[in-house]
Amino acid sequence: MSVFDLSSRTVLVTGATSGIGFETARQLAERGATVLLHGRTLDDAQAAADRLAATDGVDVDQLRLFGADFARLEEVEDLARRVVAEHPRLDVLVNNAATAAPERHTLTGDGNEITFQVNFLAHYLLTCLLEPALTTDPGGRVVNVSSSLHRTASIQWSDPHRARRYSRLAAYAQSQLALTVFAADPRVTAVSVHPGVCATGLLPLYALDGSPAADGAAHVVRLCDPAVEIVNGAYYDRDRRVDPAPAATEDRTVRRLSKLAGQLVGHGG
Repeated sequence: MSVFDLSSRTVLVTGATSGIGFETARQLAERGATVLLHGRTLDDAQAAADRLAATDGVDVDQLRLFGADFARLEEVEDLARRVVAEHPRLDVLVNNAATAAPERHTLTGDGNEITFQVNFLAHYLLTCLLEPALTTDPGGRVVNVSSSLHRTASIQWSDPHRARRYSRLAAYAQSQLALTVFAADPRVTAVSVHPGVCATGLLPLYALDGSPAADGAAHVVRLCDPAVEIVNGAYYDRDRRVDPAPAATEDRTVRRLSKLAGQLVGHGG
């Protein structure tokens, strides 16, 4: 994959402390971007920055550190406020942070099923709150790191928290379908990408082995390049644009999901 210059770009990567998020941050920084490095805590973000500087020769001056636990929507709001204050012009938001669904049904303090909140609702809220920064200049975009498992999912509209019937795989797949549908929201230009099955903490959901996280990250980073033209709502399987699940292209589903998410996070859709 060709190397391109991103020295004029400012990119926020959620979940940048391990796996594909860490490798995405590394590759962006290597290409000159200013990378806003998000971790669940500020200490986690600092540890990731130290690793980048020590092992990969990344200039620490390119890194900005942010902490927010996506299982707490109040922390997501604080994160957004700080980003907008410090970076009123944001070129790219990479919605990457994700958790494998727990074995048992688990609710956050906000009352949402934890997988749905961490993998989707937190990103929905963050994207909405960062909209002013992302639309300051033409070319601002959102890259949602999704999954091919979204094709196996359905959104349980009457029970999105799956209180009545919980399965960790179904909960995870639902969160990925929601993230993929959200890419078609008209408020910001966004795409979603399945980076391939990679050797990360989510691997047990997919297979026994996977590609290096750096390979998956390369597909994410490519979509951060302004030279790569994107269409709102497009879905990529690694570097190929393909059709997502039918629900992801339905205007009614996009509107319905936005309304549901807005209600659950307390921010109008």
